[in-house]
Amino acid sequence: MSETALHPSAQPSSRRERIAILLQQGLAPTKLEIQDDSARHAHHAGAKAFGGGGETHFNIAITSARFDGLNRVARHRLVNDLLAEEFRSGLHALSLVLHGEQTP
Repeated sequence: MSETALHPSAQPSSRRERIAILLQQGLAPTKLEIQDDSARHAHHAGAKAFGGGGETHFNIAITSARFDGLNRVARHRLVNDLLAEEFRSGLHALSLVLHGEQTP
């Protein structure tokens, strides 16, 4: 797995770390890649609304058995539901590539 594991009792210091923890807990992925793409979107209204401090736009690739048997929309809903609090607190956009273990 390419995502760095975080100590369970450590307080996450960034949105990226919180996202990683939530996705690890909710999806038990075999692959998790998270890229902060906020700098490319700093001029967008969604980024400016939160002070332009970054961590508003992410590219995320996940492979998880939890996605097997789910269509594309259901996979996206599952991820969005897991990250609902992050959206409420400033996450603006995700680009998602979601694969199941058995079904791409």
